[in-house]
Amino acid sequence: MRERSSLGVVLAMLSAIALATPGIGAAQATPGGATSRTPADAAEYAASSNTVKAHALVDAAINMTDSDRAVKILWQATELDPTLEEAYVYLGLFYNSRSQFEKVVEVYQKLVKYQPKEISAYLNIGEAYMSFSPPKYEAALPYYRKALELDNTSSFAALRMGEIFAQQGNREEAVRYLRLASGDRSKNPTIATEADRMLRQMGPS
Repeated sequence: MRERSSLGVVLAMLSAIALATPGIGAAQATPGGATSRTPADAAEYAASSNTVKAHALVDAAINMTDSDRAVKILWQATELDPTLEEAYVYLGLFYNSRSQFEKVVEVYQKLVKYQPKEISAYLNIGEAYMSFSPPKYEAALPYYRKALELDNTSSFAALRMGEIFAQQGNREEAVRYLRLASGDRSKNPTIATEADRMLRQMGPS
């Protein structure tokens, strides 16, 4: 029997972090109502049009009562505009809510293909691998490393790397990254506190 719960309701309950990306307006008309575009203008207009269409698909999907259909439409939105982060966020939340972590990885791997500097995507892939039972530490590590490479102030990435190295028995690297996470107390006190806890558990060197 096909599930009939609204995808929009499910996602609203999961998180309020869905991104609100402004739509891109249509090309302006020249005087007299005719439009005049160079090939470059035409390409830009086509891309803008696809972005608008992708936004429309996302809006339609999150209000559907047929979750299977809604997910298909969200994937279609990523085809129309592969850089539109909003569609990926909804897909990631949906699959995560069903513990389909391999699909979460698939979603954000596609996003980083088109948005290679999107730090949150790398963190989400890492978190998906950490959510497996047992966690896939080796698979998660390079994504946290990439996130930290893109933003050397990412205390969350440092915390996770410290945790992974501790699990792998690499005390030196674990301490290094946990201290990095602990040092960001003013901006991320919760992460710093967790890093301190893990360092205490590891005991004196």
